[in-house]
Amino acid sequence: MEIERINEHTVKFYISYGDIEERGFDRDEIWYNRERSEELFWEMMDEVHEEEDFMMEGPLWIQVQAMDKGLEVVVTRAQMSKDGQKLELPISDDKYHEIPVDDNIDSIMDEHFSKAPAEGEDQPPQLEYVIHFGDFEDVISLAKTNLSGFSNSLFALNNQYYLFAEFTEEQAAEEMENVLSIISEYGSQSKVTVHRLEEYGKKVMDEHALHTIRKHFA
Repeated sequence: MEIERINEHTVKFYISYGDIEERGFDRDEIWYNRERSEELFWEMMDEVHEEEDFMMEGPLWIQVQAMDKGLEVVVTRAQMSKDGQKLELPISDDKYHEIPVDDNIDSIMDEHFSKAPAEGEDQPPQLEYVIHFGDFEDVISLAKTNLSGFSNSLFALNNQYYLFAEFTEEQAAEEMENVLSIISEYGSQSKVTVHRLEEYGKKVMDEHALHTIRKHFA
């Protein structure tokens, strides 16, 4: 995937249909299966964030152009007007198919950025997390904190490192929160799924990765 940073608020990227299929998506389903198209979009946005440090905050204006051999996507963060009364959006180009900033986009954002459940709404706790590390030294530093009590595997994908952390239902929410708080000091939560890591990445260490790293790099 080719990524171009336009300015502080806008990024453009191109992905070929071949790359889309290599990621496990069918060319047709990205147009007709909303769930799969959103999954692909956020997977691409995660790469954009990691490579260009493009923060996905607030409403997004998304423009998609279908080309002969792939898709060109422009993503812009909407900005408040100077008087703070309304959102300012970019002038669109007719060659793009626009996905406007509306409740639909906000709902997509809610799915991928944790939001407190509505009052009285019962949601199962999240037990699996994928953590991205910019450098292996950060993984070593995390391992030296002596964290334990949860399953963790280390993957490598596109010269980046990912830790898959898995908790059990018996573990208290406070315990998981404490562990994740420590992990967040060394890495950041990723939208890359463990299924993608297993299919396209390389498993470096299994189940007790942090313990193994601590033994070898202490």
